[in-house]
Amino acid sequence: MINISNLSYAFGTGSSRTPVFSGLSMTVQRGEFISIVGGSGCGKSTLFKIIAGLLEPGSGRITLNGAESATAAKRLGSVAYMPQQDLLLPWRTVLDNCLLPWELKRSRPKAAAIAEIRTLLHRFGLDGTEGAYPQELSGGMRQRVAVLRTVAAGNDLLLLDEPFGALDAITKRSLQRWLLELWAELDKTVLFITHDLEEALLLSDRIYLMTGREGSGMQEFSAGLPRPRHHSLNYQPQFAALRQELELKLYENRRS
Repeated sequence: MINISNLSYAFGTGSSRTPVFSGLSMTVQRGEFISIVGGSGCGKSTLFKIIAGLLEPGSGRITLNGAESATAAKRLGSVAYMPQQDLLLPWRTVLDNCLLPWELKRSRPKAAAIAEIRTLLHRFGLDGTEGAYPQELSGGMRQRVAVLRTVAAGNDLLLLDEPFGALDAITKRSLQRWLLELWAELDKTVLFITHDLEEALLLSDRIYLMTGREGSGMQEFSAGLPRPRHHSLNYQPQFAALRQELELKLYENRRS
């Protein structure tokens, strides 16, 4: 689905350039759920913006669906990107917010797009909300709408940047269970940023550890947990041992 080789990025120009990361390489197969973890400021969100075509890297190579994507403009619109905030427009209803991807592409009749969104509202547990405004929804429901809008873009690759990071613990657990079930149905490839190690282990096939230091690259960590998964995994000894191992690797990466 996507291959990244020796990617680098720095803010600024000339002598005032501030390196964010360099030497990043990763490969994601179609249908995988991949999490990226690392400390604040290591460049995780910047990496997503580069993949989505919102930023141009300093160097490196990105291949999407087997075709090299030489420029940011070529990648723009090829993947679905959900940033950290839900960015729902407060003056638009749930239905109208979810229609935004269609308004940008207009690749099919509007009636077909609306029919699909109504089907997704049912699958996302959002029946009866299509006429509601964002301020009338709970935090968890807003995040579901934002994920739905990302799915409605119609792309096979979804970039989800800490979608549950601002939620309380109970709502977050509920949405993790929901996303586990949903991803199994949607047949999408997901790249997922999180600071929550348990969340990364529960959801992911593989995890990439990112430090942001120049030349440090990315270290791959495979959870090795069978699917389908259940949230009760969080309480099993194997899961606790994996979490400890992942935390130690992150600590070692930050020290080295």
